[in-house]
Amino acid sequence: MPADPNPTSPPHLPPPLSEATVRKVASLSRLAITDEQVALYQHQLSDVLNYIERIRSLDLEGVEPLTHAGDTTNRTREDEIGPMLSTDAAMKLAPESVDRFIKVPKVIGDGGGA
Repeated sequence: MPADPNPTSPPHLPPPLSEATVRKVASLSRLAITDEQVALYQHQLSDVLNYIERIRSLDLEGVEPLTHAGDTTNRTREDEIGPMLSTDAAMKLAPESVDRFIKVPKVIGDGGGA
C-alpha cells in the first residue's frame, strides 16, 4: 500500500453536520439564521470540526505544552477605585430600569433571544 501523501490527514472525516444540528447550535447561541445561512454554516462548521480532527491526529510526542505564543507575563497591580458614574448617571444611560436596578433581558432558561 502506498504511503499517505498527506500524513496529517485523519483516517476518516466525520459526516457533515445536519441542518438540525446547525439550527440547534444557532438556537443555543441565540442566533436567528436563514435557511441559506443554515446551508452555509453546515459546511463552515463541518470544516472547522474536520480541521480539529486533523490537529488531533498529529503526533505530539515530546512536544512541550505551550501556554503563550509570546514570552510575556501578566502585569499585576493592586485594585484601586477609579473614576465611576454616579448611580443617577448610570440610570439615565440605561435603556430600562426598575427602582435602582438596570433591567436586562432574561438569558437563562427560555429567555428568548434572536
